[in-house]
Amino acid sequence: MSIPGLIAPGRLLLDEPAPLEGMLRVIGFDLSIVSTGYGLPNGSTGRIKTRQRDGDRRLLVIEETVAGLVAEHRPDVAVLEDMPTRMRPNAVKALGKVHGVVNAALLRADVPYVYLSPATLKSYAADNGNASKEDMAAAAFLAAGVEFPDDPKGDRCDGWWLRAAGHDAYGVPLFELPKAQRERLAVVPWPNLLPQRWVLGADQ
Repeated sequence: MSIPGLIAPGRLLLDEPAPLEGMLRVIGFDLSIVSTGYGLPNGSTGRIKTRQRDGDRRLLVIEETVAGLVAEHRPDVAVLEDMPTRMRPNAVKALGKVHGVVNAALLRADVPYVYLSPATLKSYAADNGNASKEDMAAAAFLAAGVEFPDDPKGDRCDGWWLRAAGHDAYGVPLFELPKAQRERLAVVPWPNLLPQRWVLGADQ
């Protein structure tokens, strides 16, 4: 027997995220020092564009914008695309700094976050771990009829797919995908959101 309002014994030890009832708010971030793409809980997308001449001050723009988006949209979880395995040393430095300030903004707001590797995201979206930006955009159109104008590098599209992956992982998918593609998300260590959502009253 369980008591209403309490977590069942062993519920926090699950290896997979438990399906969530009620509205789920997921935000996705495809991080970049030049153009960070994002997918918002309301389904819209955008980019945080910075200027190279501003140097490291671009990090402040990214951190402040992420903090503002989080404060406005109050996500339950943030899904971030992880760093590619092959990058130039200078690119690794720049992207590592971006990850640091975004992680800090999410931690200050008490928003749990999780990383998806580029290969996992592409396999989930397009059934191809090496899918191109064009493949990802085509998959989004086939899955939900959405298009991404003014998105030359696919930043907004990736942010949109990261949000979709979060919804799918927590049992509230935004659209249907083949089972094999959805199962690619099982390798991700998704945070358990049940305690946080109950404390905040999200499921009431």
